[in-house]
Amino acid sequence: MKKWRIFAFADEASSMTDGQIAAMKRNGLDGLEIRNVDEENISRITVEKACEVKKKLEEHGLTIWSVGSPIGKIDIENDDFKEHQETLKHTLEIANVLNAENLRLFSFYIPSGGNPEDYRNEVIDRLGNFCDIAKDSGICLCHENEKGIYGDTAERCLDILTALPKIKGTFDPANFVQCGQDTMEAWQLLHPYIKYLHIKDALADGSIVPAGRGVGNVASIIASYQKQGGNVLTVEPHLSIFKGLSELERTGEESNICEYAYPDSDTAFDAGCAALKEILEQRIL
Repeated sequence: MKKWRIFAFADEASSMTDGQIAAMKRNGLDGLEIRNVDEENISRITVEKACEVKKKLEEHGLTIWSVGSPIGKIDIENDDFKEHQETLKHTLEIANVLNAENLRLFSFYIPSGGNPEDYRNEVIDRLGNFCDIAKDSGICLCHENEKGIYGDTAERCLDILTALPKIKGTFDPANFVQCGQDTMEAWQLLHPYIKYLHIKDALADGSIVPAGRGVGNVASIIASYQKQGGNVLTVEPHLSIFKGLSELERTGEESNICEYAYPDSDTAFDAGCAALKEILEQRIL
């Protein structure tokens, strides 16, 4: 049985690289799904900065599994796609410098009240273009389900992953809950295409809670994922508002943090890691 490899969005603990390293070390994690470093989004850092971050991580025995990029988190009608293509090219260069294996992306914000099916062909064409850009990079593009985008439901995620087999799936239970999607039904539909899991849970009203405390069936999904040979998890607690969260969510679709709020970001991050470890220990996974 493969040993679990556990990574995290450690920018939820600290906006600074040193703080992220400290958070990962005290929680015994393998490394980062890198999203923001030293108060700058990963898609905007320089190659020189990437080399600096990589060196720091290596000194502490930490690696980068995936680049948690904002690629695909633009309005499909109003934002500049050509500029976004250039952002992807730069972010792939950064991913290679960091020795990341994957780049997480999304499938475009659909206008509020719009019919996602009206945008289906445009979404597939654009994601196909991303595949063409990434084809010689050695980086795997991984689509994450997210509220407000085309790929918010399991059926539309399946459409993406079957239409574009070069793209793999990143499965986030809490995001499905927030879209009113039963997570076990989503898992049964998508599991053959999933490369790794985001560990985040939610109540039926969309409130974010520690893994195992919500209705996301996190423990069952982890167990099923392990049975099919999966062994990579990314902790994404979202248990307190951290600097940078406002840049990740569209106005009107912000996460509800509910009663699981913590006095500081380090405490919230540690609680998220502890919740995952409790699941793994109870399930003897």
